[in-house]
Amino acid sequence: MSTTVETPDADETCAYCGSRIFDHEPICVRDCTDDCGSPNYFCNHACLSAYIDDNNLVTGDACKWNPDESNCS
Repeated sequence: MSTTVETPDADETCAYCGSRIFDHEPICVRDCTDDCGSPNYFCNHACLSAYIDDNNLVTGDACKWNPDESNCS
């Protein structure tokens, strides 16, 4: 899974709130489990977190922990 790294345009906007990302602390996220498609840019961690919550991106995305077992199920 290789990707190229490119600096986004100066006017790139946040995928969540629409603010210019470089007016804040930008974050780039790319889904490399799905052919490393186009990146999503967020202006800060709060927008990334809200985007994750709003789109239920963590639901079912982790193993279930059981204190009586040594692995995930």
